[in-house]
Amino acid sequence: MRYASVTERLSGLGGEKWALHARARAMKAGGEPIIEMTIGEPDIPTPTAFIDAAYRAMQSGRTGYSNGRGEPALVKALAARYSQRRGRLITPDQVICLPGTQTTLYTILRTIAEAGDEVLVGDPMYATYEGIIAQSGARMVPVPLRPEFGFRMQVADVAARITPASRVLFLNTPHNPTGALLRPEDLAALGALAKANDLWIVSDEVYEEMVFPGVTFASPLDLPDLADRVISACSISKSHAAPGFRSGWCIGPVEFCRRLLPLSETMLFGSQPFIADMTALAISEPSPVSDGMVARFSRRAGLIADTLDGVAGLRAHRPEAGMFTLIDVRATGLSGTGFAEGLLAAQKVAVMPGESFGQGLNGWIRLSLTQPDDLTVEAAKRIAAHAAKLLEQAA
Repeated sequence: MRYASVTERLSGLGGEKWALHARARAMKAGGEPIIEMTIGEPDIPTPTAFIDAAYRAMQSGRTGYSNGRGEPALVKALAARYSQRRGRLITPDQVICLPGTQTTLYTILRTIAEAGDEVLVGDPMYATYEGIIAQSGARMVPVPLRPEFGFRMQVADVAARITPASRVLFLNTPHNPTGALLRPEDLAALGALAKANDLWIVSDEVYEEMVFPGVTFASPLDLPDLADRVISACSISKSHAAPGFRSGWCIGPVEFCRRLLPLSETMLFGSQPFIADMTALAISEPSPVSDGMVARFSRRAGLIADTLDGVAGLRAHRPEAGMFTLIDVRATGLSGTGFAEGLLAAQKVAVMPGESFGQGLNGWIRLSLTQPDDLTVEAAKRIAAHAAKLLEQAA
Protein backbone atom coordinates (compact mmCIF):
# COMPACT_ATOMS: atom_id res chain seq x y z
CA MET A 1 0.00 0.00 0.00
CA ARG A 2 1.11 3.59 -0.61
CA TYR A 3 1.45 6.30 2.03
CA ALA A 4 1.66 10.07 1.87
CA SER A 5 5.15 11.53 1.65
CA VAL A 6 4.65 13.38 4.94
CA THR A 7 4.95 10.05 6.77
CA GLU A 8 8.44 9.65 5.34
CA ARG A 9 9.41 13.22 6.21
CA LEU A 10 8.36 12.65 9.81
CA SER A 11 9.87 9.20 10.19
CA GLY A 12 12.11 9.24 13.25
CA LEU A 13 11.03 12.72 14.32
CA GLY A 14 8.35 11.74 16.82
CA GLY A 15 8.61 9.70 19.99
CA GLU A 16 12.01 8.29 19.08
CA LYS A 17 13.65 11.44 20.47
CA TRP A 18 12.10 10.64 23.85
CA ALA A 19 13.20 7.00 23.94
CA LEU A 20 15.35 7.42 27.06
CA HIS A 21 12.49 9.18 28.87
CA ALA A 22 10.14 6.31 27.97
CA ARG A 23 12.70 3.76 29.20
CA ALA A 24 13.07 5.62 32.50
CA ARG A 25 9.30 5.74 32.95
CA ALA A 26 9.12 1.97 32.37
CA MET A 27 11.89 1.38 34.90
CA LYS A 28 10.10 3.58 37.42
CA ALA A 29 6.82 1.75 36.84
CA GLY A 30 8.73 -1.46 37.52
CA GLY A 31 9.71 -0.20 40.96
CA GLU A 32 13.17 1.24 40.34
CA PRO A 33 13.91 4.50 42.26
CA ILE A 34 14.43 6.75 39.23
CA ILE A 35 15.03 10.48 39.68
CA GLU A 36 13.28 11.81 36.59
CA MET A 37 14.69 15.00 35.10
CA THR A 38 13.62 14.54 31.48
CA ILE A 39 10.44 16.37 30.49
CA GLY A 40 9.26 19.89 31.26
CA GLU A 41 6.06 19.35 33.17
CA PRO A 42 5.22 21.95 35.85
CA ASP A 43 6.02 20.79 39.37
CA ILE A 44 2.61 21.76 40.74
CA PRO A 45 -0.96 20.77 39.83
CA THR A 46 -3.22 22.99 37.76
CA PRO A 47 -4.67 25.67 40.08
CA THR A 48 -8.04 24.72 41.52
CA ALA A 49 -9.57 28.02 40.34
CA PHE A 50 -8.97 27.05 36.71
CA ILE A 51 -10.33 23.54 37.14
CA ASP A 52 -13.39 24.96 38.88
CA ALA A 53 -13.90 27.44 36.02
CA ALA A 54 -13.81 24.62 33.46
CA TYR A 55 -16.18 22.56 35.60
CA ARG A 56 -18.65 25.42 36.00
CA ALA A 57 -18.56 26.00 32.24
CA MET A 58 -19.31 22.34 31.56
CA GLN A 59 -22.11 22.36 34.11
CA SER A 60 -23.64 25.38 32.42
CA GLY A 61 -23.70 23.65 29.05
CA ARG A 62 -20.47 24.96 27.47
CA THR A 63 -19.81 21.60 25.82
CA GLY A 64 -21.02 22.22 22.28
CA TYR A 65 -19.21 23.03 19.07
CA SER A 66 -17.01 26.10 18.83
CA ASN A 67 -15.50 27.73 15.74
CA GLY A 68 -12.15 27.83 14.01
CA ARG A 69 -11.01 31.19 15.45
CA GLY A 70 -11.87 30.67 19.08
CA GLU A 71 -14.60 31.56 21.55
CA PRO A 72 -15.35 35.32 21.34
CA ALA A 73 -14.65 36.03 25.02
CA LEU A 74 -11.22 34.38 24.85
CA VAL A 75 -10.31 36.03 21.55
CA LYS A 76 -11.25 39.41 22.99
CA ALA A 77 -9.28 38.74 26.20
CA LEU A 78 -6.17 37.75 24.21
CA ALA A 79 -6.40 40.86 22.02
CA ALA A 80 -6.60 43.01 25.15
CA ARG A 81 -3.70 41.17 26.82
CA TYR A 82 -1.39 41.55 23.84
CA SER A 83 -2.36 45.17 23.23
CA GLN A 84 -1.38 45.97 26.81
CA ARG A 85 1.82 43.91 26.86
CA ARG A 86 3.14 44.79 23.42
CA GLY A 87 2.27 48.49 23.62
CA ARG A 88 0.28 48.64 20.38
CA LEU A 89 -3.24 47.72 19.30
CA ILE A 90 -3.87 44.03 18.65
CA THR A 91 -7.37 43.38 17.32
CA PRO A 92 -9.48 40.22 17.66
CA ASP A 93 -9.02 39.44 13.96
CA GLN A 94 -5.30 39.01 14.70
CA VAL A 95 -5.99 36.11 17.08
CA ILE A 96 -6.51 32.39 16.41
CA CYS A 97 -7.02 29.92 19.27
CA LEU A 98 -5.72 26.36 18.92
CA PRO A 99 -5.07 23.31 21.16
CA GLY A 100 -1.68 24.11 22.66
CA THR A 101 1.55 25.53 21.30
CA GLN A 102 2.44 22.36 19.39
CA THR A 103 -0.73 22.46 17.28
CA THR A 104 -0.36 26.21 16.92
CA LEU A 105 3.17 25.96 15.52
CA TYR A 106 2.16 23.10 13.23
CA THR A 107 -0.67 25.18 11.80
CA ILE A 108 1.47 28.32 11.45
CA LEU A 109 4.15 26.50 9.45
CA ARG A 110 1.47 24.80 7.35
CA THR A 111 0.13 28.26 6.47
CA ILE A 112 3.37 30.01 5.49
CA ALA A 113 5.83 27.35 4.26
CA GLU A 114 5.84 24.53 1.72
CA ALA A 115 8.11 22.37 -0.44
CA GLY A 116 10.96 24.41 -1.88
CA ASP A 117 11.02 26.83 1.06
CA GLU A 118 13.64 27.00 3.80
CA VAL A 119 13.03 27.66 7.49
CA LEU A 120 15.93 29.06 9.53
CA VAL A 121 15.85 27.83 13.12
CA GLY A 122 18.31 27.93 16.00
CA ASP A 123 20.32 24.79 16.78
CA PRO A 124 19.90 23.57 19.52
CA MET A 125 16.12 23.61 19.28
CA TYR A 126 13.09 22.10 20.98
CA ALA A 127 12.81 18.46 19.97
CA THR A 128 9.60 18.78 17.91
CA TYR A 129 10.69 21.70 15.73
CA GLU A 130 12.33 19.51 13.10
CA GLY A 131 9.06 17.63 12.63
CA ILE A 132 6.96 20.80 12.66
CA ILE A 133 9.05 22.15 9.79
CA ALA A 134 9.27 18.85 7.91
CA GLN A 135 5.50 18.32 7.86
CA SER A 136 5.08 21.49 5.81
CA GLY A 137 7.44 20.18 3.14
CA ALA A 138 9.95 22.97 3.80
CA ARG A 139 13.62 22.31 4.52
CA MET A 140 15.07 23.06 7.95
CA VAL A 141 18.22 25.21 7.94
CA PRO A 142 19.93 25.05 11.37
CA VAL A 143 21.52 28.26 12.65
CA PRO A 144 24.12 27.59 15.36
CA LEU A 145 23.36 29.00 18.79
CA ARG A 146 26.79 29.33 20.35
CA PRO A 147 27.58 28.87 24.06
CA GLU A 148 30.05 31.76 23.91
CA PHE A 149 27.11 34.07 23.09
CA GLY A 150 24.88 32.58 25.77
CA PHE A 151 23.07 30.58 23.08
CA ARG A 152 21.49 33.80 21.76
CA MET A 153 20.98 33.80 17.98
CA GLN A 154 23.52 36.01 16.18
CA VAL A 155 22.43 37.99 13.14
CA ALA A 156 25.63 37.18 11.26
CA ASP A 157 24.98 33.45 11.64
CA VAL A 158 21.49 33.89 10.20
CA ALA A 159 22.67 36.11 7.35
CA ALA A 160 25.27 33.53 6.31
CA ARG A 161 22.53 30.94 5.76
CA ILE A 162 19.94 32.99 3.88
CA THR A 163 19.27 31.91 0.30
CA PRO A 164 16.60 32.83 -2.27
CA ALA A 165 14.56 29.93 -0.84
CA SER A 166 14.52 31.32 2.72
CA ARG A 167 10.96 32.05 3.89
CA VAL A 168 10.81 31.85 7.69
CA LEU A 169 12.99 32.80 10.65
CA PHE A 170 11.81 30.59 13.51
CA LEU A 171 12.63 32.02 16.96
CA ASN A 172 12.10 30.62 20.45
CA THR A 173 12.45 33.09 23.31
CA PRO A 174 12.78 32.24 26.16
CA HIS A 175 14.55 29.28 24.62
CA ASN A 176 14.13 25.57 25.25
CA PRO A 177 16.48 23.81 25.94
CA THR A 178 19.07 26.52 26.72
CA GLY A 179 17.00 29.00 28.75
CA ALA A 180 18.44 31.88 26.67
CA LEU A 181 16.50 35.11 26.26
CA LEU A 182 16.76 37.32 23.18
CA ARG A 183 17.35 41.00 23.99
CA PRO A 184 15.59 43.93 22.31
CA GLU A 185 18.76 44.69 20.33
CA ASP A 186 18.89 41.07 19.13
CA LEU A 187 15.30 41.26 17.94
CA ALA A 188 15.86 44.60 16.21
CA ALA A 189 18.85 43.24 14.29
CA LEU A 190 17.11 39.99 13.39
CA GLY A 191 13.99 41.91 12.41
CA ALA A 192 15.94 44.20 10.09
CA LEU A 193 17.48 41.14 8.44
CA ALA A 194 14.04 39.56 8.05
CA LYS A 195 12.68 42.72 6.43
CA ALA A 196 15.61 42.96 4.05
CA ASN A 197 15.03 39.36 2.91
CA ASP A 198 11.22 39.28 3.13
CA LEU A 199 11.13 36.59 5.82
CA TRP A 200 8.31 35.68 8.14
CA ILE A 201 9.27 35.70 11.84
CA VAL A 202 7.66 32.96 13.94
CA SER A 203 8.26 33.35 17.68
CA ASP A 204 7.49 30.57 20.15
CA GLU A 205 7.01 32.43 23.46
CA VAL A 206 5.54 29.75 25.69
CA TYR A 207 7.98 30.61 28.54
CA GLU A 208 7.23 34.35 28.50
CA GLU A 209 6.04 34.35 32.11
CA MET A 210 8.91 32.21 33.38
CA VAL A 211 11.83 34.64 33.14
CA PHE A 212 14.40 34.57 35.95
CA PRO A 213 15.40 37.66 37.97
CA GLY A 214 17.77 40.10 36.30
CA VAL A 215 16.48 39.82 32.72
CA THR A 216 13.36 41.06 30.95
CA PHE A 217 11.30 39.38 28.25
CA ALA A 218 11.11 41.00 24.81
CA SER A 219 9.12 39.93 21.76
CA PRO A 220 9.38 40.78 18.05
CA LEU A 221 5.73 41.80 18.45
CA ASP A 222 7.08 44.79 20.38
CA LEU A 223 8.41 46.27 17.13
CA PRO A 224 5.70 48.02 15.06
CA ASP A 225 7.79 47.97 11.88
CA LEU A 226 7.65 44.15 11.96
CA ALA A 227 3.87 43.97 12.36
CA ASP A 228 3.28 42.57 8.88
CA ARG A 229 5.62 39.61 9.32
CA VAL A 230 5.63 38.51 13.00
CA ILE A 231 3.57 35.59 14.30
CA SER A 232 3.73 34.79 18.02
CA ALA A 233 2.67 31.45 19.52
CA CYS A 234 1.92 30.77 23.19
CA SER A 235 -0.25 28.74 25.58
CA ILE A 236 -1.18 28.29 29.23
CA SER A 237 0.64 24.94 29.49
CA LYS A 238 3.75 26.17 31.30
CA SER A 239 2.87 29.56 32.76
CA HIS A 240 -0.40 28.37 34.34
CA ALA A 241 0.60 24.75 35.03
CA ALA A 242 -2.10 23.46 32.71
CA PRO A 243 -0.37 21.31 30.05
CA GLY A 244 -3.17 18.75 29.79
CA PHE A 245 -5.81 21.31 28.87
CA ARG A 246 -4.12 21.94 25.49
CA SER A 247 -5.03 25.59 25.16
CA GLY A 248 -2.88 27.83 22.97
CA TRP A 249 -3.08 30.61 20.40
CA CYS A 250 -1.22 32.66 17.85
CA ILE A 251 -1.11 36.40 17.23
CA GLY A 252 -0.31 37.61 13.72
CA PRO A 253 -1.25 39.93 10.87
CA VAL A 254 -4.92 40.05 9.90
CA GLU A 255 -4.28 38.56 6.46
CA PHE A 256 -2.25 35.71 7.93
CA CYS A 257 -5.07 34.87 10.34
CA ARG A 258 -7.60 35.04 7.51
CA ARG A 259 -5.60 32.49 5.55
CA LEU A 260 -4.95 30.24 8.57
CA LEU A 261 -8.62 30.15 9.58
CA PRO A 262 -9.82 27.68 6.90
CA LEU A 263 -6.96 25.36 7.83
CA SER A 264 -7.99 25.53 11.48
CA GLU A 265 -11.60 24.88 10.54
CA THR A 266 -10.70 21.96 8.28
CA MET A 267 -8.40 20.32 10.82
CA LEU A 268 -10.15 21.03 14.13
CA PHE A 269 -13.29 23.10 13.76
CA GLY A 270 -12.84 24.63 17.15
CA SER A 271 -11.53 23.94 20.61
CA GLN A 272 -13.69 23.12 23.61
CA PRO A 273 -15.76 26.09 24.89
CA PHE A 274 -15.30 25.11 28.54
CA ILE A 275 -11.51 25.16 28.11
CA ALA A 276 -11.78 28.54 26.37
CA ASP A 277 -13.70 29.92 29.35
CA MET A 278 -11.03 28.65 31.72
CA THR A 279 -8.30 30.13 29.53
CA ALA A 280 -10.02 33.51 29.38
CA LEU A 281 -9.97 33.60 33.18
CA ALA A 282 -6.34 32.46 33.29
CA ILE A 283 -4.95 35.08 30.91
CA SER A 284 -7.03 37.97 32.20
CA GLU A 285 -4.70 38.41 35.17
CA PRO A 286 -1.11 37.48 36.10
CA SER A 287 -0.57 33.77 36.57
CA PRO A 288 -0.95 32.79 40.23
CA VAL A 289 1.74 30.11 39.91
CA SER A 290 4.43 31.40 37.53
CA ASP A 291 6.30 33.49 40.13
CA GLY A 292 6.63 30.47 42.40
CA MET A 293 7.90 28.29 39.57
CA VAL A 294 10.38 30.97 38.53
CA ALA A 295 11.76 31.15 42.09
CA ARG A 296 12.06 27.38 42.41
CA PHE A 297 13.52 26.74 38.95
CA SER A 298 16.02 29.57 39.23
CA ARG A 299 17.13 28.30 42.65
CA ARG A 300 17.48 24.72 41.40
CA ALA A 301 19.52 25.82 38.39
CA GLY A 302 21.87 27.45 40.88
CA LEU A 303 22.00 24.31 43.04
CA ILE A 304 22.94 22.21 40.01
CA ALA A 305 25.59 24.67 38.84
CA ASP A 306 27.07 24.94 42.33
CA THR A 307 27.27 21.14 42.58
CA LEU A 308 28.50 20.32 39.08
CA ASP A 309 30.30 23.22 37.43
CA GLY A 310 33.99 22.41 37.19
CA VAL A 311 33.61 18.98 38.79
CA ALA A 312 35.04 16.03 36.83
CA GLY A 313 35.35 18.24 33.76
CA LEU A 314 31.65 19.13 33.69
CA ARG A 315 30.47 22.63 32.79
CA ALA A 316 27.06 23.99 33.75
CA HIS A 317 25.21 26.55 31.64
CA ARG A 318 23.01 28.83 33.76
CA PRO A 319 19.60 29.48 32.13
CA GLU A 320 17.85 32.85 32.14
CA ALA A 321 14.33 31.43 31.97
CA GLY A 322 12.25 28.29 31.66
CA MET A 323 12.49 24.96 33.44
CA PHE A 324 15.71 23.37 32.18
CA THR A 325 19.46 23.61 32.57
CA LEU A 326 22.30 22.22 30.44
CA ILE A 327 25.47 20.37 31.40
CA ASP A 328 28.44 20.02 29.05
CA VAL A 329 29.73 16.44 29.47
CA ARG A 330 32.21 16.39 26.56
CA ALA A 331 35.17 16.08 28.93
CA THR A 332 34.06 12.51 29.65
CA GLY A 333 34.61 11.60 26.00
CA LEU A 334 30.98 10.52 25.58
CA SER A 335 28.11 11.88 23.57
CA GLY A 336 25.13 13.22 25.48
CA THR A 337 23.28 10.02 24.57
CA GLY A 338 26.08 7.80 25.82
CA PHE A 339 26.40 9.73 29.06
CA ALA A 340 22.63 9.78 29.67
CA GLU A 341 22.23 6.06 29.00
CA GLY A 342 25.09 5.18 31.35
CA LEU A 343 23.78 7.56 34.00
CA LEU A 344 20.35 5.95 33.93
CA ALA A 345 21.78 2.45 34.22
CA ALA A 346 24.37 3.21 36.87
CA GLN A 347 22.86 6.02 38.93
CA LYS A 348 19.09 5.80 38.25
CA VAL A 349 18.96 9.43 37.09
CA ALA A 350 17.04 10.16 33.89
CA VAL A 351 18.09 13.18 31.82
CA MET A 352 17.66 14.09 28.16
CA PRO A 353 20.57 13.63 25.75
CA GLY A 354 21.55 16.93 24.16
CA GLU A 355 21.42 15.32 20.72
CA SER A 356 17.62 15.13 21.02
CA PHE A 357 17.69 18.91 20.55
CA GLY A 358 20.00 19.16 17.54
CA GLN A 359 23.63 18.79 16.61
CA GLY A 360 24.48 21.95 18.57
CA LEU A 361 24.23 19.98 21.82
CA ASN A 362 26.40 17.00 20.92
CA GLY A 363 28.07 16.06 24.19
CA TRP A 364 25.56 17.87 26.42
CA ILE A 365 22.64 16.77 28.60
CA ARG A 366 19.46 18.64 29.54
CA LEU A 367 18.03 18.47 33.05
CA SER A 368 14.55 19.57 34.02
CA LEU A 369 14.29 21.73 37.12
CA THR A 370 11.00 20.27 38.29
CA GLN A 371 12.19 17.91 41.02
CA PRO A 372 12.23 19.08 44.67
CA ASP A 373 15.44 20.72 45.86
CA ASP A 374 16.69 17.66 47.76
CA LEU A 375 16.23 15.34 44.79
CA THR A 376 17.75 17.95 42.48
CA VAL A 377 20.91 18.08 44.60
CA GLU A 378 20.99 14.29 44.92
CA ALA A 379 20.70 13.92 41.14
CA ALA A 380 23.52 16.42 40.63
CA LYS A 381 25.74 14.47 43.06
CA ARG A 382 25.05 11.27 41.15
CA ILE A 383 25.87 12.97 37.84
CA ALA A 384 29.17 14.16 39.33
CA ALA A 385 29.93 10.66 40.61
CA HIS A 386 29.17 9.15 37.21
CA ALA A 387 31.41 11.66 35.41
CA ALA A 388 34.23 11.10 37.92
CA LYS A 389 34.05 7.33 37.40
CA LEU A 390 34.17 7.75 33.62
CA LEU A 391 37.29 9.92 33.91
CA GLU A 392 38.87 7.41 36.27
CA GLN A 393 38.20 4.56 33.85
CA ALA A 394 39.69 6.57 30.99
CA ALA A 395 42.88 7.38 32.90
